[in-house]
Amino acid sequence: MLRVQLLALFDLDDTLINRRDCLRGWARDFAATRGLPVSAARAVVDALDARARPDDFADLRLTLELQDSVESLWAEYVSGMAQRARCRDGVHNGLRTMKADGWAIGIATNGAPDIQRAKLAGAGLAELVDGVCASGEVGRRKPGRAVFEEAARRCGASLANGGWMVGDKPGTDMEGGRVAGLRTLWVSDERQWPEGIPRPDATVPDALEAVGHLIRWGRSRLSQSLDAV
Repeated sequence: MLRVQLLALFDLDDTLINRRDCLRGWARDFAATRGLPVSAARAVVDALDARARPDDFADLRLTLELQDSVESLWAEYVSGMAQRARCRDGVHNGLRTMKADGWAIGIATNGAPDIQRAKLAGAGLAELVDGVCASGEVGRRKPGRAVFEEAARRCGASLANGGWMVGDKPGTDMEGGRVAGLRTLWVSDERQWPEGIPRPDATVPDALEAVGHLIRWGRSRLSQSLDAV
């Protein structure tokens, strides 16, 4: 086990789980169960693609002429997205290895607490993390420092001691993590890094590779520490 606990904060959507695929699948089924046309599913995806809040369903209710209450629509969305939340094969075992090696693992995510925690549970991740902070709990979204700071605190750690931020979004995850004093690990999904902002400390194609990178980095640090004794 590592002598000094290391901190890794992960973004959730499109980092540990594929939110885009979850949303498309849910929107398709949502429209089908109500006998709505394919264009309705596209309207749902367009409305919720960047972010999803209960207020968005007030607008969709009018647009799609639905009789459901906003509260029931939001509850249906939360439940449906949680049922579809999945991790890439191998991520769970990788996170277990990290914890066995002494890592503290946190989630620093934008979004409402109920939907983000439901997706964590649905994906089988809730029991593998030490602390979770959704932006709705602190009133500030990434790249603001508050989400990173609270996620670290809930892991029993401090940003002052450093750590890693793993995420897919250059601005909110990577730049936010860098400003918060964390090393940054970008899940690129084969995209090119945009110009105009500092590059991340490391780049990997997916979450499984991100976990492997952190395991190797942590063990290398332990080896160096033992060599120095």
